[in-house]
Amino acid sequence: MFDLVEALGLIVPFFIFLVGACLGSFANVIIYRWPLGESFVQPRSRCSSCKKPVAWRDNIPLLSWLLLRGRCRYCQASFSVRYFMVELLMGVLFVISYKFIGLHWYLLEVLIFIFGIVTASFIDFDHFLLPDFITLSGIAVGLLGALLNPERQFVDALIGVVMGGGFLWATAYIYFLVRKEEGMGGGDIKLLAWIGAILGWKAIPFVIISSSLLGSVVGLLLASRSKSGMKTMIPFGPYLAIGGVLFLFGGESLGLWYLQIFLPALN
Repeated sequence: MFDLVEALGLIVPFFIFLVGACLGSFANVIIYRWPLGESFVQPRSRCSSCKKPVAWRDNIPLLSWLLLRGRCRYCQASFSVRYFMVELLMGVLFVISYKFIGLHWYLLEVLIFIFGIVTASFIDFDHFLLPDFITLSGIAVGLLGALLNPERQFVDALIGVVMGGGFLWATAYIYFLVRKEEGMGGGDIKLLAWIGAILGWKAIPFVIISSSLLGSVVGLLLASRSKSGMKTMIPFGPYLAIGGVLFLFGGESLGLWYLQIFLPALN
């Protein structure tokens, strides 16, 4: 017998995955074009080698890259595997978000958050920049969502913005006073403020600790292989983003455990 509930249990995640993959394709456009100052809408996607526009059938997320084996149909120039990976990552994160949150208004905020941090993280990897139009818009969406969504508390989100942005601003300011050079960009400050707006202030300690540990490990590995040694620069934004995702997908219990031990009065 046909089970509607069971069918919906398969269809909804599949649909959300497709939406995520399609938005991943758009994220690839932003990642490539924003640093160049180009429009995200025009012109159509085209091969960077032969300059021929990519036909719609060759621009289907995930599927087209696989069918064409990551190459241009006309000149056979290779396309980076990153295009495929961003689409896949976005789709998977969208489905995981749905599994953890369910069909609630908060899911929409989280999906916007996922789209933004994935896009911004890859830009940061390439250019050490986090676009203001993503981070500042994210803060606004996070605060507006907390104000309108009865499942969330506006004060919690507002404190998250102040606590997240304020901590990194103070850290960057102290570093500048001691070293007489910038050690952290303003984009990181805005990104952590956005994370606080979406996840609340209780997420901030967990995100700071997890991102710092992960960033330190990666930084040491890169420094050991680089001629610059310990002066090797790494973008911090992607690790903040990973910390936020970890908290969202199960790290909340660890974050609350940390607060209960070290800051019981605030828990």
